[in-house]
Parts: sequence; structure tokens; C-alpha cells
Amino acid sequence: MAINFDLNDLLAFRAVAELNNFRRAAESVHISQPAFSRRIDKLEQALGVKLLERTTRRVSLTAVGRDFARKVQQLLDDLDNTLLGVRGVAATRMGEVTIACVPSTVYYFLSQVIRRYHESYPKIRVKVFDASANEVLAAVSRGEADFGLNFIGAQEADIEFKPLLEERFVAACRRDHPLARERKTTWSALSQFDFISVAKSSGNRLLLDQALAHVSGRPQSIYETQHVTTMLGLVEAGLGVAAVPSLAMPGADHPLLVSVPLGDPVVTRRVGLIRRKGRALSPSAQQLYDFLLEMKPARKKAPARKGQ
Repeated sequence: MAINFDLNDLLAFRAVAELNNFRRAAESVHISQPAFSRRIDKLEQALGVKLLERTTRRVSLTAVGRDFARKVQQLLDDLDNTLLGVRGVAATRMGEVTIACVPSTVYYFLSQVIRRYHESYPKIRVKVFDASANEVLAAVSRGEADFGLNFIGAQEADIEFKPLLEERFVAACRRDHPLARERKTTWSALSQFDFISVAKSSGNRLLLDQALAHVSGRPQSIYETQHVTTMLGLVEAGLGVAAVPSLAMPGADHPLLVSVPLGDPVVTRRVGLIRRKGRALSPSAQQLYDFLLEMKPARKKAPARKGQ
């Protein structure tokens, strides 16, 4: 029997089998929705079977489609593994990894891991979906990301959470700020200064609000942002101080920013890798996942203060 479909048709089918949505599936393989529909129609006509049940609201696999989806996934994983073993890794549409992550993990940690990964696998395309903790969790749950880097997900029944580190929140300020001279500080002490916080929609804000619910004199924000990285930009511009996860802070050699240990109480968050239970990663995604485990960040030491 002549084969009247190609690799791109199989990739399209895998995408809709995972996402159960034509629009999102078309976006994931970077083509228009009409072109995507034509690929699926072509595949069904070539096989002579109906793979999908389609209504105006949802898409679901037929019994034949579910069996075919399992076989296609194994076929594509085997092909991916073969290509990764070939010197230079041939240019292929299979060479793509999507990682979802909270922005505070990107600049000083994830970026270094991706740099090493690219040196080893220069042909693999890496897509970083940086979003709120809830959006990262949802992207992994829906299969829109291969895996994620997050501080929530450990309690989800369908999510595997592998811890990387437990980090504390620290006070962030400029080196020329009065707070920078302190060996440590407290939440109530931060109320003396203009305070910058993340919005209530942020997972970090929820975590802090719960931890500080009974702390008297806690700082009240004068500026508010959506992401920790934006908050640090305001700190660097001299607009105030902030409380941020230590992973978001630069090293002790940064020319402008410095972190100060923050206590009374010490507030921590546990950062880890999240992935869907029961779903194997593609070889290229597995390699990046393993790099993250291998290069997990060490606890940062507070910079030395004068007189120490």
C-alpha cells in the first residue's frame, strides 16, 4: 500500500491528540487552522479510518484514534532518539522542547542550563513559556509544555513534582540603599521604605500573604508589578525595596543589586520540576530535564558586609 502521508501529518495528529483542540494544536505546530485541518483530513483519508470525533466545541479520539495515537507517539519518540544519536542532529521538526516556568527562575538559573543544553544539542529548538505559577501548571497539565519549573504542583494528582531546592525570600535593594548595610532585616523593618510587591494574582503573593497573615507591621506596597523580574527592575531604578525569592537575585558581584537575609519569619518556597504522570518525555525533552536536575542551583550565600 502506498503511504500518502508524511511526518508533518503525524506531528499534527499527535498535537491534536494531546491538546483536544484544533486551534491550540495548529498553533503548536506553527501553521494556520485550515492548513492543520487539511493535514488531519489527509491522514484519515490515507488510512481509510476516522481518527477524531469533531464537534463545534471539542475534539476527541475515536477508539482507533486512541490506539493510533499511542503508536504514533512511540514512533516519533524512536525517531527523535535516533536523530539525537546522530552526530550533529539533523535539522528536523522533531527537534523542539517546550518548558514552562515562573519568570523568577529564568534569568540566573534556567538561562545557564539552556546555554549548556544548546552547546550539546545546537539543532534542538527550545521554547520557554514564562508565566504565572498557575499558568505554568495548566500548560503542563494540558500538554502544551513538555514539563515545567514551578513552586506549585506537588499536591496535584496528575502531576509529578521533583524538588530542586528550597529557597528563602530575601530583601532586594540597591547597593547605595541604607538597607544594604544591614547583615539581616525583618519584614516589619521593610515598612520604613517604599515597598514594591507583586500583584495578588501572583503565586508568590499568595504564598507571602499566607505566611505573613499574622505579622504585625508588615510592609504595604506603593508599587505593584505582575512579575518578580519587573519588580527587580524597579528596585534597580531606585524606586524602593522588595522581597523576592533568592533564586531571582543576581550573584554577589552584581554592580547594583544586593540581597539581605529576611526573617521574623523566614519565608521559603520549594521549587521543582513538574511533568504529567504516566507520560514519557521525548528524548530531547528528557535530556533538558536531566540537565536541570544535574545543574540544580545551590543555596546562595549572602554577600559579605563591611566589618565581617
